[in-house]
This record gives sequence, structure tokens and C-alpha cells, in this order.
Amino acid sequence: MVQQLISDSQPEQYPDSDGQPMADNTQQFRWIVVIKENLERLFANDANVFIAGDLLWYPVEGDPKRRQAPDVMVVFDRPKGDRVSYRQWLEDGIAPQVVFEILSPGNRSGEMLRKLNFYQKYGVTEYYIYDPDSNELTGFQRSGRSLQLVSEMQGWVSPQLNIRFELISETLEIYRPDGERFLTYVELGDKLTTERELRQLDQQRIQALEEKLRELGINPESL
Repeated sequence: MVQQLISDSQPEQYPDSDGQPMADNTQQFRWIVVIKENLERLFANDANVFIAGDLLWYPVEGDPKRRQAPDVMVVFDRPKGDRVSYRQWLEDGIAPQVVFEILSPGNRSGEMLRKLNFYQKYGVTEYYIYDPDSNELTGFQRSGRSLQLVSEMQGWVSPQLNIRFELISETLEIYRPDGERFLTYVELGDKLTTERELRQLDQQRIQALEEKLRELGINPESL
């Protein structure tokens, strides 16, 4: 059940926007949506996994300038629900464990280094960066107090999300634990349509078989 979580008494101290766009181009936006929404599907039945896209995360109470807005973040042991920002002191002190960043041409190396340092300092345990233009995936996993580079991302399985990353010739494919690939909204719609058509076809075949049995004097309900 989705719930509206109670905010603190002075929300104006912690703006819900940093004035930056969610994405710089359609490709970056598409990847953010695909990852965020497929993770929502994956954890739909777990009430204590919170997933958000482009939501400001404030790790330290009283320091509103210390913030970051991951393209996608996953927080275990926190309830689903709407939030204007993720203020960690209101969330039992639990930091997002997994974050994703999708690069665009506007991203600078200095900016990405600052993000890495931020996520390292404030407790992220898995950090993934995907550049759709160059089709390069970079991953970091926490070891002690630091985030260490994952040496080989091809076929890598996230320890916490249990999703698998596969880099093919032109793009990244991500697979759920059941082997299903992360799908776009259009692909999901096409899949549902196909499944519906197959169910209708199966029903038609069953009805035709029942008619044939009746023609032979056999009551299909007695079988």
C-alpha cells in the first residue's frame, strides 16, 4: 500500500528540487525510467523496498547543501510511499544502498568524481554508472569504508538486487533473477497484448474441442 510519509516541521530548509533537469536528453531519460520502473516491478511485493528516480537525498540533518539526487536509488528496509526528498534522519538513518547514474554528454569527470566521493562517504554499497553513448558500464562495490571498482561488469550480478548486467554490441541488457530482460513500457505493453491474444486463442481451441466431443456424443464436462 502506498502511503504519504510525514515530513519534518521545517521542510523549506530542504528543497525538493535542485533546479537541474531530470535528464539532458531522451536517451538518458529513457534509461532512467527503464531501470527505475523495472526495479519497481521486481520489488513490487516487498513493502519495505523504496525506489526513487531523481529524488534529492539529504544525508545530514541541518546541512541542506549536502545533498545528491541519484538518477535511481534503492533503499532496503524503508517503506514504499511518496516523499518530496529522502531525509536520512527521518528514515531510521538508513542510506540508499544501491544507486545508478546514467551519463549524458554534459556530465564532467569532476562531477562524477564528486558523486563517487559522496556515495562512498555516506554509505552506498553498490554504485553503477552507464554511458549509453559509448555503451560502457562501470560498477563499484563497497569494501570496508570505500567503494572499489568492479573489475569485470560483463555478466556481473548485483549482490543486493540479484539482477544481471550483459553488454552486447550496441547496448546494455539487464536481467531479472527469473531471466526476464528489463523491458521498456512499449515492450511490456506488447508482451501483455501477446499473452492476452494467446489466452484468447487457447480458449477458442478449447471451445472447438468441446464442440467436437459433443458431436461425437461425449459430454466434455464428464471428462
